[in-house]
Amino acid sequence: MFLKIKNTHNIGGTVEAPPSKSYSHRAIIISSFTEGTSKIYNPLISEDTEASIKACKCLGAKIKYIKNEDKNYLEITGTEKIENFSKKPIDLKNSGTTLRVMTSIAGLSKNKVLLTGDSSLKNRPMETFLNALKPLGIKVKSLKNNGKPPIVIESGLVGGKTSIEGNVSSQFISSILMSGAITKNGVELEVTGEFVSRPYIKMTLDVMEKFGVYVEVKSSENEYLESENNGNDSMETTSFIVKPQKYHKTEFRVEGDYTSASYILSAIAILGGEVTIKNLFKESKQGDKLILDILKNMGADIIVKEDYVKLTSNGKLNGIDINLSNAPDLLPTVAVLGSLAKGNTKITGVKHGRFKETDRIKMCVSELRALKCDVKEYDNGMEIIGGVNSGIVDSHKDHRLAMAFSLIGLKYEVLVENGEVFNVSFPNFIEAMSEIGVDFELHKNKLLKTTN
Repeated sequence: MFLKIKNTHNIGGTVEAPPSKSYSHRAIIISSFTEGTSKIYNPLISEDTEASIKACKCLGAKIKYIKNEDKNYLEITGTEKIENFSKKPIDLKNSGTTLRVMTSIAGLSKNKVLLTGDSSLKNRPMETFLNALKPLGIKVKSLKNNGKPPIVIESGLVGGKTSIEGNVSSQFISSILMSGAITKNGVELEVTGEFVSRPYIKMTLDVMEKFGVYVEVKSSENEYLESENNGNDSMETTSFIVKPQKYHKTEFRVEGDYTSASYILSAIAILGGEVTIKNLFKESKQGDKLILDILKNMGADIIVKEDYVKLTSNGKLNGIDINLSNAPDLLPTVAVLGSLAKGNTKITGVKHGRFKETDRIKMCVSELRALKCDVKEYDNGMEIIGGVNSGIVDSHKDHRLAMAFSLIGLKYEVLVENGEVFNVSFPNFIEAMSEIGVDFELHKNKLLKTTN
């Protein structure tokens, strides 16, 4: 399917931010091994989070989605003992978060567990993670011996001490921390070298704490918890000590997602206008809150209140230099913004962006070039030198590329092939964009002429 903008009208307004995918994943999974029943309010229900729901049901949790006029929530009754995971292969589709977190947790099962997914998920590198798990007693391997899914887990997770490099994926670290609390011996984890995507670990610790589990954090520079999204990641070792504990049932409300909101904010920044997005919190631990600084530095006016954000733009953007080491999911969005801005935009610090649903550096460069944009590719980022033109791009079935590149259609006629994949993280993307006056449509015909 091809995603394209049909027309624009009355740009701006007030909208609600979609629920955070990262917080939804963590709350769903943790509440699935609590004692008693938890309620997760305002959860994101998307292809990715449905993979976590499916996996948690396979470990014995009881999950019901309740939706009415006043509120919607997940009612989750946890399983006290994770001993009998499903013996059938568990298809997680495209959800890397579910795969990585459940790999650790499946080690608590008495029977063998096979985790698999779609072609993209089967291309995710896991060897570094698998090697870090083995000292914790878990028997785990890549089915094809290539360090990638499908992953076979043969139980044995008891805890202990291990280490992992911090420059590949924060999901590896989150997985060990989340499972560590319910192991027999607890876990002491050392993260060595460059520590990227630290805000995601802060989110993990935040959710763990809300469910009653505490983690001791030690850093030789005492920098970990205090640092902001400035790209200056510590090269020192950070240690996490998770003692054996129990997660407790709770009522948890999922906050708005800065990553998904970035497409709404960017649309107004590109075209000009004013928008207020509710349920975005000033004190949020989400790393992608960085989008506010990015858009401000590119020329938009930003007002941040306790629980909403207001953006005003005249549609004129300037190029910037930005380190995205702590916000790699913003890479496609910033690449698109740079292609529509005056002057050069240089993006650095996102080598780990090569290990997402796609190699996002390579794919962003390729698709920008397809639109006649002058762009240089680097090992850890890119430099965008020239503007774009009309044309056809391919999302390569990466939801973030699909949504980001569709925004170029605000200024040029652009069709995004495989554009329907926004369902992975932002299922109501088309409806949300319509609320601010941007009408999208999906078609099989790539020759349709836009009326924008």
